[in-house]
Amino acid sequence: MKLEGTILRGPEFEPVEGRVVVEDDEIVAIEEADVESDDIVCPAFVNAHTHVGDSIAKEAGRGLSLEELVAPPDGLKHRLLRQTGREEKVEAIHRSLRFMQQSGTARFLEFREGGVEGVEILRDALGDLAIDPFVLGREETEVLDVADGFGASGAADADFSRERNATREAGKFFAIHAGEVGPEDIHPALDLDPDLLVHMVHADDVHLDRVEDSEIPVAVCPRSNLVTDVGTPPINELRERTSVALGTDNVMLDSPSMFREMEFAAKVCDVPAPAALHMATRAGAEIIGSDAGLVEEGRPAELLVLDGDSDNLAGVRDPVRAVVRRAGTNDVKRVVL
Repeated sequence: MKLEGTILRGPEFEPVEGRVVVEDDEIVAIEEADVESDDIVCPAFVNAHTHVGDSIAKEAGRGLSLEELVAPPDGLKHRLLRQTGREEKVEAIHRSLRFMQQSGTARFLEFREGGVEGVEILRDALGDLAIDPFVLGREETEVLDVADGFGASGAADADFSRERNATREAGKFFAIHAGEVGPEDIHPALDLDPDLLVHMVHADDVHLDRVEDSEIPVAVCPRSNLVTDVGTPPINELRERTSVALGTDNVMLDSPSMFREMEFAAKVCDVPAPAALHMATRAGAEIIGSDAGLVEEGRPAELLVLDGDSDNLAGVRDPVRAVVRRAGTNDVKRVVL
């Protein structure tokens, strides 16, 4: 298979004209050449933080605080999940995952409610979709038997030392929310030596120094943070200290569109376009130990092809800025997974 157009090549997303050659799900060559195609070829997205179980309650809870919406065990989403049957959950999640795949997401890091059953529901919801989940189970350590790791709600909710130790013993991944509502839970979260911190909206210089020293990556979800009125994360300050990836957070609150998340990060949080694209692709892949997220020889062929001659993208002068700040699902011509 050969994909022609403007290729956003390598870690700098250098625009080159030519074709990407794919064999056996791997990029085997990038050939620079004059081609007639207006397509833009870039890495498929890696969504670094999701809660797709919320798909049964999109846009529920107008006027509620973050705690009222999502805090375990009796936040609105948890009550609605308890009231919803398995079949309905599977169908709702499947539709969100299908949208994610159609809009260019290849992989996602999911905080999965419901223990072992919750992980099984997600696996069933995948069906024949090619999108690849990295599943962090919750609520019980037994979930480590079926999940890629454990996703803790936050150090203010409980002492997660037992879950952290179990995850370490199992050789699996441990992630935790921190600094979403305030700074109080950041140091306790860091004390657990997690593999990933999520949110860090209220991180100050002392927290940032600890993050830098420990080299812990961070997943930020700026649209969700604005919706829940907790502020927006200091993305550029975090980027100076560690690796930062983009996530879309709760499907209840926001569409799981990496296009929207990149645009918001670029326009509201003043993140440069190449950095935003890196946060939406390679940064998330690195967190889970994947070689994906770049258009380079030897990388997995997880690619997004945009129609550069769409009414929205025709005439762009900077394809990287176009992907980050302008493109959307309607511009997607093909997703190669």
